[in-house]
Amino acid sequence: MFSLESFHREYDTEQTEVNINGRAFRIYVPQSLERFIDAEDVFNKFPLWAKLWEASGVLASFLATLPVDPAKQFLELGAGLGLVSTAAASWGHNITATEYNSHALNFVYANAQANNCKDLTIYQLDWHNPAPLGTFDYIVGSEIVYHERDFDTLEAVLKNYLRPDGEIILAERLHKTSAAFFQRMQQNYHVSAQKKIIRGDDQEIRMVLCRMTAK
Repeated sequence: MFSLESFHREYDTEQTEVNINGRAFRIYVPQSLERFIDAEDVFNKFPLWAKLWEASGVLASFLATLPVDPAKQFLELGAGLGLVSTAAASWGHNITATEYNSHALNFVYANAQANNCKDLTIYQLDWHNPAPLGTFDYIVGSEIVYHERDFDTLEAVLKNYLRPDGEIILAERLHKTSAAFFQRMQQNYHVSAQKKIIRGDDQEIRMVLCRMTAK
């Protein structure tokens, strides 16, 4: 049984506030990534889940604008720290958060509880051996397109869990790999993309929000 008390005994964290469409969310993040890094394979096993990605804010903000229908089921792939699923659940969406990394799952549980979403459904999910979770009206994800070698696996997972009339919504940083994946998906899906620019103090981050339905 998960508890925030045991979570705080296990992890050194700090809490940051994220504003999504005028609503504030308190999100626990690791104080340091050192314990989660595999020194023998830093680049391939870097703990990407442990960062609050700009794409997660873009996706959470978009989901907040969708009409709430408790009969519609959402599935988040690669939930990371849990911002997207927590925000979506707080707006009343019926969403299931999934992650593979066990540490990430603990942060998803903690952030759901910290934001009064204790009933959020959370599962560990291995894309290479997908669990029988059923099918969903929406599959969502942010920054889950990393390597071209994973395209086959990701597309299979999306197909496995998406209902025939369902929709995939992905938010990604605009780069060569994400563009290649969306181009590939056009073979079997209607793809519409909306570009977004996140402006910081010293940089512009180009994002894309893609919506896909089966042809």
